[in-house]
Amino acid sequence: MSALDSRAPQASPAPGPAIEPAPPTGPSGAARWAADLAMGARFALAGGRESWVRTVLTAVGVGLGVAVLMVAASVPNMLGAREARGEARENFGFGQVERSDRSALYTWSDTEFRGEGVRGRYIEPEGSNPPVPPGVERLPAPGEMVVSPALGELLASPEGELLRERLPHRITGTIGDEGLLGPKELTFLAGSDTLSRFGSSAMRVDRFDEVGEPEPLDAVLLLLVVVICVVLLFPVWVFIATSVRFGGERRDRRLAALRLVGADSRMVRRIAAGESLVGALLGLAVGAALFLPVRGLIGRAEIFDISVFPADVRPSALLTALIAVAVPVSAVAVALFALRGVAIEPLGVVRDAGVRRRRLWWRLVPPGIGLVLLLPLIGGIDAERGTIDTYRIAAGIVLLLTGVTAVLPWLVEWAVNRMRGGPLSVQLAVRRLQLDSGPGARAVSGITVAVAGAIAVQMLFGGVEGDYTRSTGHDTSRADLVITRDLRDGGQAAELTGALEGARGVSRVVGTAGVRVPEAGAEPDGETPWTSITVADCAALEQLAEIASCEDGDVFLASPVMDGVEEPGARPGARFDLNAPVYSEEEERYVRTEEALPWSVPRDASGVEPREGVMGMYIGGVLATPGALDLTRATGVRAEFSVKLDPAVPDAAEHVRNAVETGSPQTQVMRVSATEQSSRFAAVQRALYAGAAGVMLLIGASMVVSTLEQLRERRKLLSVLIAFGTRRSTLGWSVLWQTALPVALGLFLAAAGGIGLGAVLLKLVSVPVAVHWTSLGAMTGIGAGVVLLVTVLSLPPLWRMMRPDGLRTE
Repeated sequence: MSALDSRAPQASPAPGPAIEPAPPTGPSGAARWAADLAMGARFALAGGRESWVRTVLTAVGVGLGVAVLMVAASVPNMLGAREARGEARENFGFGQVERSDRSALYTWSDTEFRGEGVRGRYIEPEGSNPPVPPGVERLPAPGEMVVSPALGELLASPEGELLRERLPHRITGTIGDEGLLGPKELTFLAGSDTLSRFGSSAMRVDRFDEVGEPEPLDAVLLLLVVVICVVLLFPVWVFIATSVRFGGERRDRRLAALRLVGADSRMVRRIAAGESLVGALLGLAVGAALFLPVRGLIGRAEIFDISVFPADVRPSALLTALIAVAVPVSAVAVALFALRGVAIEPLGVVRDAGVRRRRLWWRLVPPGIGLVLLLPLIGGIDAERGTIDTYRIAAGIVLLLTGVTAVLPWLVEWAVNRMRGGPLSVQLAVRRLQLDSGPGARAVSGITVAVAGAIAVQMLFGGVEGDYTRSTGHDTSRADLVITRDLRDGGQAAELTGALEGARGVSRVVGTAGVRVPEAGAEPDGETPWTSITVADCAALEQLAEIASCEDGDVFLASPVMDGVEEPGARPGARFDLNAPVYSEEEERYVRTEEALPWSVPRDASGVEPREGVMGMYIGGVLATPGALDLTRATGVRAEFSVKLDPAVPDAAEHVRNAVETGSPQTQVMRVSATEQSSRFAAVQRALYAGAAGVMLLIGASMVVSTLEQLRERRKLLSVLIAFGTRRSTLGWSVLWQTALPVALGLFLAAAGGIGLGAVLLKLVSVPVAVHWTSLGAMTGIGAGVVLLVTVLSLPPLWRMMRPDGLRTE
């Protein structure tokens, strides 16, 4: 039958009951999704050079973000392990311990070396089976010490020569990891046989493996921790979302070809989601592979006095599972969201960006919702409270920062569409941004949100810093160091004075020696008043009290201003025993260990008003010159020295420490400072700086990958311009302007968004809003510096791409 005959009318079927059409037998919705996702995966892995290059770039970008998220997920374990080891090796505050065969005396002797703290501990066994601190195989004998690996390296190096003079003990071992906070910690444990002579400064322990409940953070510090976590981690998610959109233009053109073979619009979107899903899953593998060497690097690094062992960098199972699920889901969601304004047709790709401008209203919805969440909490957070609405605050901050990233593409498009004229390089850059400003805005979205968050955190830190910083009352004009030491007898005071005066870099030394004793004949008990007796030359006494005239042999009586009443024994004619009884824990009473040393206050002793000392305290009681009172034979003497250093002498403080810290745990050297900051607040601040450094490194690496991806997309266009005679310098400047314009707008938006978020956070803690312009300039400068560095690193591949042979195609 011919073709024409085949089109002849056919006989109608016999009348009969109507036949219902058969239901479709195609795959179900879930099966259809699975088949389309699998097809997208095949395109990503076997779709030719362009496909796998895009997949590799996406995997690298996502992998960098995943590695940072895994490190962040390890922070709870890192902090918990450090705190547990720190408490187990100290055992402070676990009640009274009776002397036994298993007890030991334990005291601290911390020092400082060139601004870095050195933790020191002394131990004296009281029996044959004393406790051994974690990380130590056996207790060192008197004159011996075990040290951390970092301290051992320092003492063995030329840089540690001054410190070796201060620690004359023989090194007999190394402290293991279980006895250290981190691999870079400087610490030692030395043996002693003199702690029993200074029972008041040593504690008795019988074990070293108890860990107490951690003290909870107050509400303001908890708010700081929540804000830091959000601000540091949100840019990572922004970067991951940007990475899954690498190579979007080429992918859309490839999807248009699928429309020619019958794929509908929903199918191509599912295929695009499958391609992004493969990149995200490979990114998880890349992130896990990067995480392993990063653990080792973290173990060798020390950032803002924080170091951890690689074994501590261990993400929790729950957070790891959350990352493994959230990253692929986010990749699929971002891929589908990116195609909302793209019409993929069989004859090409039509983007509505050139026809319909980006709308602003919906971009303001997330920050609006964030404000709705946070505004009811204004004024409701203070340090006295122990809890805050963590999830609500975190969600509000995320939504506010989301508004920054959402508004940036609209702002870039709005600005470049109003730009006209300028040099050729500027015109090329502006025209490129006018055609499609999305990639340029996405490339700088990470740095924008990071700077905005950093500005807000700096405002919050600056606002509450005063609550965690107090004035010490120290007089920094009179001394740089204050040294206190318990002496065996008063004769050692003169030796210490001579050692300090002969130390290099010392310009002035003011020393006193004193005892605190009851009146003669009084039986010491819990209610017996004790009187302070201080001996010093006239120059030193004139700094302790308002003295009109002073000669050697004079005695003065000073009333303690802080209590407003005169000490009972500070009166003419009062008699004292300078060798007072000492309290015996074994006998639970005061016992005499030395023969009596009586002394009476002269009848002609004059009253004076005490002056505020270097450390902001007043010394009352009896003030005597050496000619009136000799403490050479007195026991239980405590010496104090105020030392002024010569700023022109390097390591002057180290020479002073070496003069007085000669392997003895009874010496304390304190720096004189006008203010003192809470250790917990300082720890949170150090954690912020360490985390910010890591995030900035991530953002820099991510921008390098993003810039390379953009250059790869424009390689053919660059080759065309070179073929038509465009100078390389012009193209190089145009690429710079294409990055600089979105960056400038992004930093402006970051400053505005950061100030707004910072103002809201300050209102939450009832602190007046104040902008720290120096910090704001520093944060924006760091962001601009990162972008400039990335641009410089992208120039070599740019020169390689600007060749006429780039026009060749397959």
